[in-house]
Amino acid sequence: MPPRLEPLLRDPRHYQIAVLSCLLAYGVLVLDFDVRPLNALVLFGTALLTQWLGSRLTGLARVDLRSPWISSLSLCLLFRTESPLWAALAAFVSIGSKFALRSRGKHIFNPTNLGIVACLLLTDAAWVSPAQWGSGLTFAFLMACAGGLVVNRAARADVTLAFLVSYAAILFGRALWLGQRWAVPLHQLESGALVLFAFFMISDPKTTPDRRAGRIAFAVLVALGAALVQFVLYRTNGLLWSLAVLSPLVPLIDRLLPAARYVWPGETARATPISLPELNAPSFGPVPSLGGKR
Repeated sequence: MPPRLEPLLRDPRHYQIAVLSCLLAYGVLVLDFDVRPLNALVLFGTALLTQWLGSRLTGLARVDLRSPWISSLSLCLLFRTESPLWAALAAFVSIGSKFALRSRGKHIFNPTNLGIVACLLLTDAAWVSPAQWGSGLTFAFLMACAGGLVVNRAARADVTLAFLVSYAAILFGRALWLGQRWAVPLHQLESGALVLFAFFMISDPKTTPDRRAGRIAFAVLVALGAALVQFVLYRTNGLLWSLAVLSPLVPLIDRLLPAARYVWPGETARATPISLPELNAPSFGPVPSLGGKR
């Protein structure tokens, strides 16, 4: 492998950008996604500008534009509005939250998730298109394979698998309780938006618990919360609401189950207080000198 390519291939953000770009191109060119060019430009422009301003205001030595690029691609795939102003707000909240809402040097919310939920709370002029890919099993499987590549590179396959298994168990358990055919939960699982959430949102290494046991517990809680929103409260976008509401639990989980903080390849881990139990705790995933997200 050429020496110049090795750093690029080791960083999972490059895989994320490549896969999300392909998904967006497929959606626009083949599935006719309703992505307004002006809104897309506003999303990318606002996200990149917010990252630059946040980096400068917080004294970061380097402005890394990969995080806002990933968030912008995700917003283009999920977030819909006819107003460029709401598109700008979604991007601003997504990236600004990384700098403003932090706990012990770690941002609390998944940027894309918070940007979408904030706009859904503030206006009826913004919405999410969860079924825009259709429910074709072939394309969902393709997304899962591509997402699996990203998650494995980011060492967060455990949280994705725990969420998918938990959510599938809930859907099949509910179908069994109600006497529904297995085709019902299978249809609910054949969703591109579900796969996108599982492989590219809840698996964010920078907003998931540091310890593997904590990540698995968090994934199960998000699956239960999503089912509660969808089947008890009868609200749409249960996955997004559940992740947004439960994300503040991550700092508590990290305190109860401490482990090495995830950082991206080439990123220097910031010093954080380490208790004696943490020094003896087993570490899962990459060591601080190897990598982390957004």
